[in-house]
Amino acid sequence: MSFIEEYKKHTEERAKLGIPPLPLTAAQTAELVELLKKVPIVEEEYLMDLFLNHINPGVDEAAYVKAAFLNDIVQGKANSPAISKKRAVEILGTMLGGYNVKPLIDALSHEDEEVAKEAANQLKNTLLVYDAFHDVKELADKGNKYAKEVLESWSEAEWFTSKKPLPEKIEAIVFKVPGETNTDDLSPASEAFTRSDIPLHALSMLKAKMPDAIEKINELKKSGKPVAFVGDVVGTGSSRKSAANSVIWHIGEEIPYVPNKKRGGIVIGGVIAPIFFNTLEDSGALPIQAPVDKLETGDIIEIYPYEGKIVKNGEVVSEFELSPNTLPDEVRAGGRVPLIIGKNLTKKAREVLGKEEENIFIRPAQPEDKKGVGYTQAQKIIGKACGMEGVRPGMYVEPTATTVGSQDTTGAMTRDEIKELAALGFNADLVMQSFCHTAAYPKPADIKLHHTLPDFITSRGGVALRPGDGVIHSWLNRMILPDTLGTGGDSHTRFPIGISFPAGSGLVAFAAVTGSMPLNVPESVLVRFKGELQPGITLRDLVNAIPYFAIKQGLLTVEKKNKKNIFNGRILEIEGDIIRTLTVEQAFELADASAERSAAACTVDVSEEQVAEYLKSNIKLLEEMIEAGYEDKRTLQRRIDKMKEWLDNPKLLRRDEDAEYAAVIEIDLNEITEPIVACPNDPDDVATISEVLADPNRPHKIDEVFLGSCMTNIGHYRAAGEILKGEGQVPVRLWIAPPTKMDKAQLIEEGYYSIFGQAGARIEIPGCSLCMGNQARVADYANVFSTSTRNFDNRMGKGAKVYLGSAELAAVIALLGRIPTKEEYLEIIEKKLAGKEDKVYNYLNFHKMDDNFLKEVLVRV
Repeated sequence: MSFIEEYKKHTEERAKLGIPPLPLTAAQTAELVELLKKVPIVEEEYLMDLFLNHINPGVDEAAYVKAAFLNDIVQGKANSPAISKKRAVEILGTMLGGYNVKPLIDALSHEDEEVAKEAANQLKNTLLVYDAFHDVKELADKGNKYAKEVLESWSEAEWFTSKKPLPEKIEAIVFKVPGETNTDDLSPASEAFTRSDIPLHALSMLKAKMPDAIEKINELKKSGKPVAFVGDVVGTGSSRKSAANSVIWHIGEEIPYVPNKKRGGIVIGGVIAPIFFNTLEDSGALPIQAPVDKLETGDIIEIYPYEGKIVKNGEVVSEFELSPNTLPDEVRAGGRVPLIIGKNLTKKAREVLGKEEENIFIRPAQPEDKKGVGYTQAQKIIGKACGMEGVRPGMYVEPTATTVGSQDTTGAMTRDEIKELAALGFNADLVMQSFCHTAAYPKPADIKLHHTLPDFITSRGGVALRPGDGVIHSWLNRMILPDTLGTGGDSHTRFPIGISFPAGSGLVAFAAVTGSMPLNVPESVLVRFKGELQPGITLRDLVNAIPYFAIKQGLLTVEKKNKKNIFNGRILEIEGDIIRTLTVEQAFELADASAERSAAACTVDVSEEQVAEYLKSNIKLLEEMIEAGYEDKRTLQRRIDKMKEWLDNPKLLRRDEDAEYAAVIEIDLNEITEPIVACPNDPDDVATISEVLADPNRPHKIDEVFLGSCMTNIGHYRAAGEILKGEGQVPVRLWIAPPTKMDKAQLIEEGYYSIFGQAGARIEIPGCSLCMGNQARVADYANVFSTSTRNFDNRMGKGAKVYLGSAELAAVIALLGRIPTKEEYLEIIEKKLAGKEDKVYNYLNFHKMDDNFLKEVLVRV
């Protein structure tokens, strides 16, 4: 069967699902090129449609073949009856950047004036030129009139002004999802392996929450009006851009010449989670936070973006403030990322032409500086990343992103975004890719990713982990630098030292490629712990104490309608005497859980002594990674050198005493005398175990217990092992999944795996296991107790009721098969752990361990 026949068959199969065919591969593109050279061309119209609309742009491998062929036509080295030299230049101009840029610049000097003129026209709207800007300037300096035209056009931002502005009035039809819609509803973990195939993955949107959603949206589209996606709370949970991709696939607009991807769309939420909001911005959508009580599916509404009003039947039913104030420009430019790149290109062109600062774009609203008011810890860290003493809430900045993380269920999307950004290298100091979500039970698509993504990352100067190494955060934390800023394609990329603003894969790709990221500085909420930690109380109880005390103070509600959440979109800053005693591993447990608060970021006020100890251990790990053949060696060595620089002058940024906060929550440890858990199925719905047992509507019997996820460290497994020791097989299905292979090796060495085996545990390879629910899952409708990050409906298992809490409580529940009373819990903890604390809560300080330990664990490949 010929390539064309195969592709037509593939197209028909996809059409049955209501989705377009996959873009052409490099090999298919090469075959297509040969067919376009033939005289005459058979099925010319069809082949040209494939060539124009079904090949990915940027630095995709197929784009390389396409650009090379077009360049050969322009230079007279190849011919096609369907493509003249001028037409070849026009098509090159549709490829966004990357492999098309040099052919277009070369064409500026073409002997055929029409070709050269067309090359100029196409370059005027090409933003992803990077260092090739200097090639255009050099040609202009030599007198090339078309190069001069391009510089002039860039300087006047014609790439922007030629686009339609955001309308004064938008008429739309409402599709509403009541209550909370999280990213797992929009992009189910069970379908994670399809995320990079946007149309296919979008078919799973809301299938568990609202099975007829897609049919309803398609019905609403028949009105001829754009569909506005509306919800009380929208986009909570993970940072997966696939959630935004799916929404936009159904309500957005086609992107000319870019296959299987859309942009734009309108999303209105009473609350829109910050990462989801930013991802919508990056995708050219219009996200609006506004009351939605009076909006229902099928309503015809008029949206007045600049006036901040939503009108239904002639009545104003909701009011809002368009924020950030640059949103109209972002929508006009096709997204926040192209706007930033384009503005920088315009700025650079104006500088070389000696022009004054432009007055074309909306200036980001900047707050007035508050004289005599100090900075918070987060404001100082962000300020440092911007070369400033500090920043103020409401400021727009573009800080340096020193460390960028990517994991495997979003990695394919990040890879595609990097290709679309036309980037062949990273400017972020360290970019790391993990394979923690798919290593245990990989599907064919996962295996392919395991084989191809490492080279993609390392060839650009990034660091690639290996399947089975463990959880992204447990590794990335060991690579970060104190008081620096970063991001990652996972909502739990929350640095225990420094600060991280997790993001969708588009912004992660942008940060990796450029080494910076856009940020509208949020306000901060201070959580201060005071008093003494009570017997049996763990750090996980302090994690759950944060929403517990916030609810008591009226700063957080569990109800989704008109939900109140003081943490949403703000920075959570944590301090207290107990915090200064924590190791960095322990501090991460607090930082990590800021994701469940829907906080934009988190800082933890740890001590210099603990950070110094942590960095010494991490230097040893990174040195052994180099020896074991991990790439990129230069990046790892550069990070080692910077860690050593910090150790030469070990000082941390700390808040000023007169810093201002949106709220201060003080938590008295003396008041926490029993475990606090997050109840099914909401991380905000927290209660003490006594309160749980007093409520007959909450499950008390537990079927399955999971000990794993990025919320755990080796101390948790030792504690659980001590509790389980000598008790035989437990009455629940017990899952154990250590966060890294170093934890696994040490637990085996210390005999804890033997204990887990005697308890009847199912032991998973290091990684995420049940936490995300994309591979192994609990039984349908099981009652579960888990140490993992979040407990949304259907995340860990269909209809499962999931509690979240400490490893210590998990082990006690595993023994009993039910939620214990306060007295039972404290008695078992006293009996099993008293006097063993120093042994149990002792962390992996690699620089103090036997040299052979890491050599044996980090096996050279």
